[in-house]
Amino acid sequence: MVDKIKPLLTVAATATGGRNGHTAAADGSVKADLSVAREMGGPGKPGTTTPEHLFAAGYAACFGGALDFIAKSHKKDASKAAVTCNVSIGPREGGGFGLAVKIHVEDKSLPQAELLALVTEAHEKICPYSHATRGNVDVQLEVVGS
Repeated sequence: MVDKIKPLLTVAATATGGRNGHTAAADGSVKADLSVAREMGGPGKPGTTTPEHLFAAGYAACFGGALDFIAKSHKKDASKAAVTCNVSIGPREGGGFGLAVKIHVEDKSLPQAELLALVTEAHEKICPYSHATRGNVDVQLEVVGS
C-alpha cells in the first residue's frame, strides 16, 4: 500500500532523446544535455550529464535538508554536514537495470554517535528520497563525525 500525500509542491520536467538528449524543468530552473557515460558504452560527451548525476544531486540535497530538519528538532546543528550521494547503475540479477546508493555524511562538529543517530532518523523518518527508494534500491549509509 502506498501512503497518500498532501502535495505542497509539484514540479515538472521533460526529457527528449532519452539518455542522449536533453532534459529541463518546466520552469527553466534546471536544464541539462544528456549523454550515455563511457562506462556504459556511450560517448560521454563533454559538458553533458547523466540521469544518475541528477538523481545523486537531488538525493544529496534532499537528504541534507532532512538531516538539518531532524537536527533542529533535537536542538542540534547539522548545517555544516556534507552529504555526498554515490549512485551506481548496473544490470540487475532479475533482468533490466537497477540502482544502488551510498550516502556519505560528514560533519566533524558533531560526535560520531550523535551524527549517526541523526542520519539514521533522517533516513528512516523524513527524507522522501529515502522513502521512495526503500525496498527498491540498496541504500547504504556512511557517517563520519568527530
